[in-house]
Amino acid sequence: MKRSNALKYLLWMVLAVPAVLLIAQYLGRAENVFPGDFLHPTGEWSARLIILALMLTPLAQLLPASRLVRWLLRHRRAIGLAAFGYAFLHLIFYILDMETVPAVLAELGAPAIWTGWVAFLCMLVPALVSSDGAMRVLKGAWKRLQRLVYPAAILTLVHWALVHDGFTAALASFAPLIALQLIRLFRFLKPNTPQRRTT
Repeated sequence: MKRSNALKYLLWMVLAVPAVLLIAQYLGRAENVFPGDFLHPTGEWSARLIILALMLTPLAQLLPASRLVRWLLRHRRAIGLAAFGYAFLHLIFYILDMETVPAVLAELGAPAIWTGWVAFLCMLVPALVSSDGAMRVLKGAWKRLQRLVYPAAILTLVHWALVHDGFTAALASFAPLIALQLIRLFRFLKPNTPQRRTT
């Protein structure tokens, strides 16, 4: 096996570890453990991976010599798919916690809830067209669809803040991404600043 392929599979294994542990904990749960107990960790892992995926381009611009950043950037699709996987797991635990479809529909209009649904749908589209085949078929439209991760990230931030009644924890997690994107915007707007295209 080539070293590059081995590292790729290792990345997938690392990304899957928290999910495997959470599922095993749920399946072997004690009487006082409920599906709702897994909402926060699955949602948090999804948010962390969205943040990581979106940080890679500005990091590559700031640290062009970093081999690790360049390697992660080449495998950003895997990180994005893992983020969607944790969002899907988050949704499953949410439905299990609500127990019935009417209960799910009853709170769909709450801002803390519909922001999560819309964020999930924004992530669903890029996940469905993440293959090389879809890239060849969609051509330029593929990149536009992938950019749905940006509104997904914003909605995830709002969803997190509303669910936990405060922006402090959510902003603390998103602060590195916000800072890097602001630096990227500043560099883009600053005259005579060469831009390194990585997307």
